[in-house]
Amino acid sequence: MNLVRIYKTSNCIIVQHEDRFYATGSSWNEFVNRKGLYAAVVADIAGMEELDQHTAGQTIASGLLAPIGTQEVWAAGVTYFRSRTARMEESEDAGGATFYDKVYVAERPELFFKATPQRVWPPAGSVHPAGFEVGRAGTGTDAVRIRIRHHRRLYDRQRHELPQYRRGNPLYLPQAKVYEKCAGLGPCLLVTETPIPPDTMIHMSIYRDGVIQYNDSIAISQMKRGHAELVGFLFRDAPSRTAASS
Repeated sequence: MNLVRIYKTSNCIIVQHEDRFYATGSSWNEFVNRKGLYAAVVADIAGMEELDQHTAGQTIASGLLAPIGTQEVWAAGVTYFRSRTARMEESEDAGGATFYDKVYVAERPELFFKATPQRVWPPAGSVHPAGFEVGRAGTGTDAVRIRIRHHRRLYDRQRHELPQYRRGNPLYLPQAKVYEKCAGLGPCLLVTETPIPPDTMIHMSIYRDGVIQYNDSIAISQMKRGHAELVGFLFRDAPSRTAASS
């Protein structure tokens, strides 16, 4: 698969293409908010400064930021059958179990606002619900998309939420989604020339004090709704208003 990885650092944007690295001082928003982004970035490479792997690695390691500018982060929930089952179990005591069962089979998917840019943390950052006793943190691999002008960028990432709010009352759901450091994205924006193949696997491992606590994987083909369908619903009545500069 032809792809580029775009890293946002405190010093510059670094593009990785075919195991080579390039740097540009462009604004993040202007750089990623372009139609046909893969082709545009590949064309830009000719005019970029090439970095050796050591310099690129050091720059990324010391100054990596979340791959986001002024974009909103939206997410799609209950896209996997196992997600539907887990959400039903979490909300059963509050009488909300049927909500998740119904949205799984409904024509309209569950799309929700996840984070403003300042609430997004890079991979090395701490994603946590500050100020709340959370108990067991909810996790998942439902699709997350960053809203940019041309409606094509998406991420799959681990979701951290406050499941006790869902169990207590469905009306607490917004507080389970949006809080300080509520989203972790990165390490980069992965841009492909063609859509991601359906046999692409998502792997997740959770370690605590160096000991693995959870390890599993799933293919994106197991999603009930495809990425194009989810993006279509997201932008049906919510056009992107991304700023032109960061």
